[in-house]
Amino acid sequence: MEQATFGGGCFWCTEAVFQNLKGVEKVVSGYTGGRIANPTYKEVCSGLTGHNEVIQVSYDPTVISYEDLLEVFWKTHDPTTLNRQGNDAGTQYRSGVYTHSDEQQRLAEAYKQKLTDANAFDGPITTEILPLPTFYPAEAYHQNYYNQNRSQPYCQFVVKSKVDKVKSVFGDKLKSEAA
Repeated sequence: MEQATFGGGCFWCTEAVFQNLKGVEKVVSGYTGGRIANPTYKEVCSGLTGHNEVIQVSYDPTVISYEDLLEVFWKTHDPTTLNRQGNDAGTQYRSGVYTHSDEQQRLAEAYKQKLTDANAFDGPITTEILPLPTFYPAEAYHQNYYNQNRSQPYCQFVVKSKVDKVKSVFGDKLKSEAA
């Protein structure tokens, strides 16, 4: 298994997007990029810690490639809005790829450049691409959030639309039970 770490806004959304992909063994919501060790959700939401809400994906590279994960990442959030995804605003919602190796760094930068060269988005891409600093898992109640809280209004109106988009765009990459 290899790992990939992405920040694409609220980690509830990003987690739900990646959980259903073939080759993804585990997705853990958490925090990275800030100034304090072992931050709490409340501290991160204050915007004062410098941490970003992220997910850490454990995946089998013989089933799904890092490039495939990057494609899903870039197509399931808006990488042009600095410190914002939809109504979620603040540095904790910034777009980021946090790499685990030089190869991941190279691939992420190349993918971002390819999108920039193709004018794939209406504005400039603001996604930061950095070597992963320390990853801190979020509290237990944030893990597998969408699957355990589907009737919650945020899940119904925000998360579900992202999950539905993945199902329609990436149907060939979904686990059979998710398709």
